[in-house]
Amino acid sequence: MAIVFHSSPLLWTRVAALIFSCVAFSVALYGAQLTHGTGDWCIFCWSFSFAGTLLVVLVELCGLQARVPVSWKNFPITFACYASLLCLSASIIFPLYFLKGYSGRNEMFNCRIVSTVFSCLATVAYLSEVSLSKARPGEVSGYMATAPGLLKVCETFVACIIFVFISEPISYDQNGATKWCLAVYCICFILSAGIIVLCVAEWTGCLPFPFARFLSTYALLAVAMYLSATIIWPLYKFDDKHGGRSHRPNNCGSMIGLCAWDKLLAIAVLTALNFILYLADLIYSARLVFVSV
Repeated sequence: MAIVFHSSPLLWTRVAALIFSCVAFSVALYGAQLTHGTGDWCIFCWSFSFAGTLLVVLVELCGLQARVPVSWKNFPITFACYASLLCLSASIIFPLYFLKGYSGRNEMFNCRIVSTVFSCLATVAYLSEVSLSKARPGEVSGYMATAPGLLKVCETFVACIIFVFISEPISYDQNGATKWCLAVYCICFILSAGIIVLCVAEWTGCLPFPFARFLSTYALLAVAMYLSATIIWPLYKFDDKHGGRSHRPNNCGSMIGLCAWDKLLAIAVLTALNFILYLADLIYSARLVFVSV
């Protein structure tokens, strides 16, 4: 098995992402003294991104693209997009929980700063990889390299963050309206994740109906569902007349991380964000012509 080395901006971008993510989790494990589950999540983001990128680099250097059981036109850019979002989330969460409120200079604090900086650098590197890998106008490529494919990744990632906030503490059981919002998040997440799996596994040809028509129909349905959730969630969580709380509690400012009210607000913002993503998805899907390979 010969190793084929072709120098390219994409390769060096992946190498940079490898180095940055490796430094981020190595320094954090060495001296950041992480004390709760949030730190474990950040370590997972960096180490998962590092391991996946290392796999992609090794497969391409060894010329094994044709032997892997996934579509190589879809898998690397899908992983790079997820890795950029994971590192971005770690770059926001890590300083929020482990730098906010700390003062003084010692080894622990310095390690936390270094991990934060390299997490930001890894995010930039992965975003650069996505930019270099995405389909250009008129180019024949896999679906995941197109704008709708990348939007699917963002939609599922945003939904995962919503699931975290909505379940700790549980905030969807107030009434039937908020349970409907949870149903919207779950249904759209499952369908979007299913589309990604179909594309990466090259199973789109096994469907009993045209894949492109299904994408457009699903995008329209998702836009309508998220529009309802975008209206309902703030109405029942921040309107006093519907059992909500319009003002932020005073004790939220002294808490590490996000308090329960902040999480409700984050869910409202993320719901609106996903509505915009699905709307853009619908616009692109309605006019996109792509070739499934």
